[in-house]
Amino acid sequence: MADTNFDLVVIGGGPGGYVTAIRGSQLGLKTAVVERQHLGGICLNWGCIPTKALLRTSEVYHLMQHAEEFGLSVKDVSYDVKKIVERSRKVASRLSGGVGMLMKKNKITVFDGQGALAGMGQVKVTKDKKEVATLTVKHIVLATGARARTLPGLEPDGKLIWTYKEAMVPESMPKSMLVIGSGAIGIEFASFYRTLGVDVTVVEVMDRVLPVEDEEISAFALKAFKKQGMNIITGATVKSLKTGKSNVTATIEKEGKSDSLKVDRVILAVGIVGNVEDIGLEKTKVKVEKTHVVTSKYSETDEPGVYAIGDLTGPPWLAHKASHEGVICVEKIAGKKPHPLNTSRIPGCTYCHPQVASVGMTEANAKDAGHKVRVGRFPFLGNGKAIALGDDQGLIKTVFDAETGELLGAHMIGAEVTELIQGYVVAMTLESTEAELMETVFPHPTLSEMIHESVLDAYDQVIHI
Repeated sequence: MADTNFDLVVIGGGPGGYVTAIRGSQLGLKTAVVERQHLGGICLNWGCIPTKALLRTSEVYHLMQHAEEFGLSVKDVSYDVKKIVERSRKVASRLSGGVGMLMKKNKITVFDGQGALAGMGQVKVTKDKKEVATLTVKHIVLATGARARTLPGLEPDGKLIWTYKEAMVPESMPKSMLVIGSGAIGIEFASFYRTLGVDVTVVEVMDRVLPVEDEEISAFALKAFKKQGMNIITGATVKSLKTGKSNVTATIEKEGKSDSLKVDRVILAVGIVGNVEDIGLEKTKVKVEKTHVVTSKYSETDEPGVYAIGDLTGPPWLAHKASHEGVICVEKIAGKKPHPLNTSRIPGCTYCHPQVASVGMTEANAKDAGHKVRVGRFPFLGNGKAIALGDDQGLIKTVFDAETGELLGAHMIGAEVTELIQGYVVAMTLESTEAELMETVFPHPTLSEMIHESVLDAYDQVIHI
């Protein structure tokens, strides 16, 4: 019989949960994790990691199609859907196994089952409707994550109408596809399938694609996607989906007019809802608003001894936010004095082609907040490394407070910007102004030089454009 007394129990073994458990163990807390399906959660098994494996395949395929531009000869370029999916699943499986090893290394007990609050300081674990154990615990962290949102009349069937999960494991490549929603998940799948030759239509209810991004970046992305052959419909709503034997007919409404579109497959990417069900919240003081648990700046709920982190709580709904939030939470539990999470310094990345990344305020956000701004821009076409890579379409945009020099935000589109954005994140964390960034020496030739040039441009000192 496994020990059932713990200092810390984490319900959910995703990127928020398992990181919280590891940090708790490091701090001397006797720790357990309850996970009902996969260690690593949705992100590692059915989200962030396997989708990046798919997108890497499409990136290589794109390069092979343009081999002649690099002086190379590649004939009869093709792909095998089964092998693409197999590689993606192997990547996810390898990392999931790695999380299991981390649990053992850090002496964390893992319970296979559904965890639920069962009274003060109690967690009941069940599997297949049978009780596995009742744990006695001082501190409980809820890290149950979220799932894809569905809308009335647009429910997935797993065959013709997909969520992200089905979209990651296609048995064959459809000829045409409708993606509902142009946030990060929708656009990444649209990019993957379009690069592999699928006729893709994206419908977005807002007036622009990637609506959380800076307007300039959204506009640049729209041009790039259209150039690739995507059909983008913004300011529109999918009113209904009617399935046939092998296709789906969508009714799309825009500006009061309705049109129909017949496609082989549909991907729903219209947001998430928190997994608040079946975790024992009903008889507690935990507050839930719009399917997400309400917490303090240190992840405390209104129920003593119960905390919540990650996608189960407020935005941004990102794996790295969940991990960092969990560390702060458990350090506070252990009596440390961590700084509360500053969500304005959390970067967001979209791994489409071209990549998109950002941190902090958009130009419009900054102005709405009352800042007088200085804005710098630098195009990829002025950067030697980008030209050498054969990928010179992109933009780096930097937003400063004109009076104090405070770095308010940074926004990027182009090759490898999901790696570049961290330069700005570090700068914001260190509370850098334009002076420190201008005095920083960037290596040449690199894409990172564009960060420097964009900062210089904000202060009328740009060199290479």
